[in-house]
Amino acid sequence: MLRLLRKLLPFGFYTGFDSDNSSGEFSEANHKCPEMLDLEPHQSNKTEKHNGETEIQENGIKRHRTSLPAPMFSRSDFSVWSILKKCIGLELSKITMPIVFNEPLSFLQRITEYMEHIYLINKACSHTDPLERMQAVAAFAVSAVASQWERTGKPFNPLLGETYELTREDLGFRFISEQVSHHPPISAFYSEGLNKDFIFHGSIYPKLKFWGKSIEAEPRGTITLELLKHSEAYTWTNPTCCVHNVIIGKLWLEQYGVVEIINHSTGDKCVLNFKPCGLFGKELHRVEGYIQDKNRKKLCVIYGKWTECLWCTDPTTYETYKKNEKRGSEPKKNKPDVDMENLKSENDEADDMPEVQDSVQFIPGSKLLWRINCRPPNSSQMYNFTSFAVSLNELEKGMEAILAPTDCRLRPDIRNMENGNMDVASREKERLEEKQRAARKERAKDEVEWHTRWFHQGTNPYTGTGDWLYSGGYFDRNFSDCPDIY
Repeated sequence: MLRLLRKLLPFGFYTGFDSDNSSGEFSEANHKCPEMLDLEPHQSNKTEKHNGETEIQENGIKRHRTSLPAPMFSRSDFSVWSILKKCIGLELSKITMPIVFNEPLSFLQRITEYMEHIYLINKACSHTDPLERMQAVAAFAVSAVASQWERTGKPFNPLLGETYELTREDLGFRFISEQVSHHPPISAFYSEGLNKDFIFHGSIYPKLKFWGKSIEAEPRGTITLELLKHSEAYTWTNPTCCVHNVIIGKLWLEQYGVVEIINHSTGDKCVLNFKPCGLFGKELHRVEGYIQDKNRKKLCVIYGKWTECLWCTDPTTYETYKKNEKRGSEPKKNKPDVDMENLKSENDEADDMPEVQDSVQFIPGSKLLWRINCRPPNSSQMYNFTSFAVSLNELEKGMEAILAPTDCRLRPDIRNMENGNMDVASREKERLEEKQRAARKERAKDEVEWHTRWFHQGTNPYTGTGDWLYSGGYFDRNFSDCPDIY
């Protein structure tokens, strides 16, 4: 059953038990922007065409695409249960799931969405105060799960040996990931600042539990961020993700559990409690926590929602506010100078979905650490992608000559789905899965072990736990021994 559920549901969990999980019909706030969100921070309105295709801005920075080639395919006539009931008694490993449940991205590309809020890493690098650095890192850790909000399509399961690279000179980083194991599914990634100011790496492997009407993904794998200028390393694991109504009804998602972010240089620790929904949905999506020094003295309190924003304030102010709230003499509600209006879904019919509660209550004197990016106005027709996600599968002229032959952008099933060719995409998906099974049988027959190309198993130098570490050399672009997986 779990093997089938892995096919039905993404491994998004932290960077998203993604898509299948959180339904757009349960949004808490309206983050649709009146205009398309631009990711480039110093963008001019003047652009010019380069080689007839790529837009180059006046400042020389490339403008990435702002929409997909074809609109999203309707899923209204399909349900997960309609698939499950037909699979009773069948060999689950040989069942090909309908492509309608997917979104046109590989899970390796979904992992890359960690980098959407890279400005928080840049902030952490620039701060001289270790407390402010920890605040920025905490905000970055919370922002990493925000992209899955309203994403109801699952990313494609990566093929063994599949890779994805992304270089964004405008944002100052490059990124490489590889599917290093198929059973169990493990994805490893490595990113570095182009200015040699940070290294960000980790591996992702969820443990799935099926509870009848819901699936819980317990996170496995360590996330590590190294700030090279400050000789600091931070590690954490992601919260548990639970997807509700997987058999019948509308899917909705919650994140819960305690996340501990440790600064291995100073001994400071940030403890974040992703709260479970609760009986009446009062705590849905809420995050509360604190930062303490190595002597366990609380330095600040953090609060907010992972779907909306994150604030911090000093412990005394926070405790005073909470005491007043309990006495019933809560101060007059103050709204921050940002639009966080709480809108209830018009189509909320799910019996098990708690009603949307009030937006984040702003405590006077708090500092904003992060807020979710606006989505493009046509996001609902693009799998509820953010502007950053829209650009991830972009294949520009000439890219094929420099990409590894294993790069996700070259997967024919994802490419055809993105272009709206659903029948071709479905056939290609089935062909690739069968090719992978045949290759695995051939290796077993010849007693040949699979060897990863860009990552190797080792020990995390800060936690002492097992990890997948970057072997280096990818950007030398020697791809002569890459496997033929497509």
